[in-house]
Amino acid sequence: MQNRETNRYAIDWWVLLIYLVLIGIGWINIYSATYSSEHHSIFDIAVSYGRQMIWIISSIILAFIIILLDPRIFPRISIPTYGIILFMLIVVLGLGSVIGGSKSWIDVGAGIRLQPSEFAKYGVALVISKIASTSTFSFDNWQQRRNLFLVIFFPAALVLLQGDTGSAVIFGSFVFLFYRLGMKGFYLFLILWAIILFVATLLIKQMILLLILLGITSLLVYLSRKKREDAIKTLVIFVISVFFVLSVNYIFDNVLRSHQKDRINVLIGKDYDPRGSAYNVDQSLIAIGSGGFSGKGFLNGTQTKYDFVPEQSTDFIFCTVGEEWGFIGSVTVLLLYLFLLIRLVIIAERQRSDFSTYYAYAVIGIFFIHFFVNIGMTIALVPVIGIPLPFISYGGSSLWAFTIMLFTLLKLDMHRNQVI
Repeated sequence: MQNRETNRYAIDWWVLLIYLVLIGIGWINIYSATYSSEHHSIFDIAVSYGRQMIWIISSIILAFIIILLDPRIFPRISIPTYGIILFMLIVVLGLGSVIGGSKSWIDVGAGIRLQPSEFAKYGVALVISKIASTSTFSFDNWQQRRNLFLVIFFPAALVLLQGDTGSAVIFGSFVFLFYRLGMKGFYLFLILWAIILFVATLLIKQMILLLILLGITSLLVYLSRKKREDAIKTLVIFVISVFFVLSVNYIFDNVLRSHQKDRINVLIGKDYDPRGSAYNVDQSLIAIGSGGFSGKGFLNGTQTKYDFVPEQSTDFIFCTVGEEWGFIGSVTVLLLYLFLLIRLVIIAERQRSDFSTYYAYAVIGIFFIHFFVNIGMTIALVPVIGIPLPFISYGGSSLWAFTIMLFTLLKLDMHRNQVI
């Protein structure tokens, strides 16, 4: 007992402060985005900003409970947590409520709905960290690597079956942890190459693209003619690329939903419908741009006030920040997230326990992808896929899930000299 207390550190106050500031910013902007003169009090639980207050209070209580736990409990509960979440994801397929085209919600009564996919990322982060921290683990072992991919695949597939493509995409964030575990940069190149080929196939005629690939491959094989292994690797990539190019149009036409195809076409400039698929992004850009340097002021956003931007309190909450608080407010939010990520990397690297380090990188990846994609879609950098901005967007499930993930890490960090 004495040894455990000696190894205990204070909570990371910088991260705690950023957390409180972000949820405060979120609450204020949710109030502004959904303000009603009939419910002018920010504490009125009849409207979204009042209900968000309840979610914030309950999240702080959750955080306090996590801080009181023994840190050794987290690897122990990883598999049971993962199993419960998989069960919930299966249940939601049969009994879930359809909202926004996705069957992702479970009604628990009293008007409260939970989204299991938000908690699935936490379960996956715990299990992967537990597997990777075993003494016999090696990322170079294909069987162990396969096990990690299967842990991610099952919840991601269930989320995809719910029609929630955005949440399914977030499971790709674990590539950051894989890189920390020893995944070669070559695999990251393959991921980037696949994205480039996907976009190129949609923009360039298939035969022309194949000829370009053949030309590039021929040049690379010639340059590496003295290195047989590199030449063979180049030819293998070429063959896989050809099959990938030939399958893109089929996937695009038969797998993706019509609204997803429309959003991708708008993003790459292949299609433009200002009253249809491009409406959300156009209104978002107008709202952010109209804020200017210092913004229009609290409750003075016209795009926000007259509901021009859909989902202003959830997926497009950053529009409210940009319109009412301007460039100054937008940069402040960006810097807060940047400082949070930097701080989490510092926390990750000072852990003695492998489990704590790997869990930290899993959380960093999840937060980064949420932050990058959410803000990116509001400024037309990525397709609109509908994911929340951590700690700022309205919603109890996301706030609870992000809080649990963050404070689990803070608790592990408080015992960073222990081997968990």
